[in-house]
Amino acid sequence: SLLYLQEPSNKRVRPLARVTSLANLISPVRNGAVRRFGQTIQSFGLRSDSKSPGCAQKSCSRSAAPTPPKRRNSVLWSEMLDVNMKESLSTKEIKRQEAIYEMSRGEQDLIEDLKLARKAYHDPMLKLSIMSEEELTHIFGDLDSYIPLHEDLLASLGEATKPDGTVEQIGPILVKWLPRLHAYKGYCSNQLAAKALLDQKKQDRRVQDFLQRCLESPFSRKLDLWSFLDIPRSRLVKYPLLLKEILRHTPKDHPDIQILEEAISIIQGVLSDINLKKGESECQYYIDKLEYLDEKQKDPRIEGSKALLCHGELKNKNGHKLYVFLFQDILVLTRPVTRNERQSYQVYRQPIPVQELLLEDLQDGDVKMGGSFRGAFGNSDKAKNIFRVRFQDPSPGQSHTLQANDIFHKQQWVNCIRTAIAPFQRTAAAAELKELPELSEESEENNPSVPNIKAQRRQSAMSGITEMELDESTAECSSILDSEEAKGVKMHRTLSGHRKSREKQLSSKRKETLV
Repeated sequence: SLLYLQEPSNKRVRPLARVTSLANLISPVRNGAVRRFGQTIQSFGLRSDSKSPGCAQKSCSRSAAPTPPKRRNSVLWSEMLDVNMKESLSTKEIKRQEAIYEMSRGEQDLIEDLKLARKAYHDPMLKLSIMSEEELTHIFGDLDSYIPLHEDLLASLGEATKPDGTVEQIGPILVKWLPRLHAYKGYCSNQLAAKALLDQKKQDRRVQDFLQRCLESPFSRKLDLWSFLDIPRSRLVKYPLLLKEILRHTPKDHPDIQILEEAISIIQGVLSDINLKKGESECQYYIDKLEYLDEKQKDPRIEGSKALLCHGELKNKNGHKLYVFLFQDILVLTRPVTRNERQSYQVYRQPIPVQELLLEDLQDGDVKMGGSFRGAFGNSDKAKNIFRVRFQDPSPGQSHTLQANDIFHKQQWVNCIRTAIAPFQRTAAAAELKELPELSEESEENNPSVPNIKAQRRQSAMSGITEMELDESTAECSSILDSEEAKGVKMHRTLSGHRKSREKQLSSKRKETLV
């Protein structure tokens, strides 16, 4: 403060109201540590402006200060309580009410964002003919229809709130309302196609300019359009966490305990159904974008796929980029191509069915089946994060050695492929086990040194038949064979006796050496 008093009186100082706009440029946050970081930035801005009159003069020369982004209300439930009321509640109950209030506040924010997406983005773009109505419908979906859904929950929570601001029971409200979230199946399933269309439309200068102006406006809170469109999905995945938080702070003797557990089970089931539907939609989206260079590449297992286990960019040993899809029953390697601003995937070589797929996890710099990667992946560097996929039957002659960007992505691919082929490996192992007894019997019959009772019985029965039905010459042959077999057994016993005596001599010599 003494230094401040010694500053020259003719120094131009920026008014405080304008200086604080620097802190307002930071996106609103609820985390205390980040809020403190924002305050540090604000105080730093005050000091820097006071020490650099040139900067202050330059800022003041502008016609108006930048409009600060709109802030969300981040007041905690306990901060609105009366002091006496706060003292009458236990710490656990305060935390429970905080969790319920956070859920209610989140619903209010979601409703505001859904309305904003319509008012600030959809309607202006339609009115200005920046996008067609069909394109906007494809991108925004039926976003408006979810507003009443969340307004109903908010109204129910408001009715359950007592005059003192507490909520006694929330479980029955949630159990009744949560199944209605199945309505999001269609919206979430369309997100991949909606995002692709939005990214394509961003190439248009008019669309790009409009979205940039919105981003710089205070209502956007520095969020782009897709952030608003993705808010419903991010809200859905928060429900289990919110419910578990409420349950964690609910006393064990509270009537909400069992009902909240039921509510958690319901929302997990809803999310599982939505994920399944979204997975099927994503799978079909990529199937429709496949291009076949040869009719032989087409496989009914591709068209019949309902799940996409893993997909992403990999490199082959020549360094060419491939986009690989692991469907539930088949692995498809493709080359991404773009025609008329539309991306598609050309199928590369022959797709490999999962039941015929063989995976080799290769070490860095080590290629087992011949060949070297030096020079293929760059100068003298060893190839890293590589693995090989090929047909189990070598006759198709197809083998693909692939490289991931890093060890994390390589491990993801290896784990996904192993999971996909595991059921077929177990089936093959079970089939081999079934055949083992018959194989062992055959091996015993073919091995004269192993006594086989069944074989001896069959032989004795056959010898009886031979004595009755066959002529003398055949009987003589059988007796010769029997004598030869007896000699073989006798010789085997003699050899085994010699081996045992030899081992005894060696063991005695070993003992003498040790002594």
